[in-house]
Amino acid sequence: MTTAIEDIESKVLYWDDLPVGASYLTPSRTITEADVGAFAGLTADFNSLHVDDVYARSTLFGQRVAHGLLVACVSVGLVTRSRVHQFMEKAQIAVLENKLQFPSPTFIGDTVTVRVEVLEQRETKKKERGILIVRRLTTKQTGEVVVDSTVAMLMHRKPE
Repeated sequence: MTTAIEDIESKVLYWDDLPVGASYLTPSRTITEADVGAFAGLTADFNSLHVDDVYARSTLFGQRVAHGLLVACVSVGLVTRSRVHQFMEKAQIAVLENKLQFPSPTFIGDTVTVRVEVLEQRETKKKERGILIVRRLTTKQTGEVVVDSTVAMLMHRKPE
């Protein structure tokens, strides 16, 4: 007999468990000045719009803008820490494609949340696998979308 904790730890969400239209929200996270500085250092992207207050004030944004890829990376972190995704991890084989758009800027101090929705399920030649297409919309506290991502994942199907 298994305990409730063992039942939870062994739970797996397979391709078959994630129908078109299924969705969930992640926890939120605030983008900080330290995040922007660390990302600039890690990537060597010291574009003035990201790191120079004086320059950024002279742009149409009026303030520093977080790197789009920083926000995309934070979004991935929020998704992978979510309970739903933790149950998917054991069934996920690979990320095949990730298309990104950045419709609005993210500023230091903005708080972001990701809404994940299953757009499509595709069968593959191998019946034990399937491709899952999900959309990840990252919004900030104003409701504006800051990252629009479509991801294709190769997943295990439920064992027969």
